[in-house]
Amino acid sequence: MTDAAIDALREQIAEVDRTIVSLLNARLELVAELKEVKQASGLAFVDLDRERWLLEHLTEVNSGPLSDDGVRALHRAILELTKRELEEA
Repeated sequence: MTDAAIDALREQIAEVDRTIVSLLNARLELVAELKEVKQASGLAFVDLDRERWLLEHLTEVNSGPLSDDGVRALHRAILELTKRELEEA
């Protein structure tokens, strides 16, 4: 593989990474809004049933190459990070 091909692939990967960060920030903003609405309604912020449903749903729609275990691990990390970020805000 040539240096140009490697550079092109790295740039594509970097663009995907930038998109991932942008989408995670958008998700965090939406969850922050949800937290406010739930608190105003006297509801608990964390809903373990919803988290379980989400993990199941994401594995159902996963078409790979990321494994279902990978999807679950990644989204568990996203859920935990989201909770931490919103606790610190």
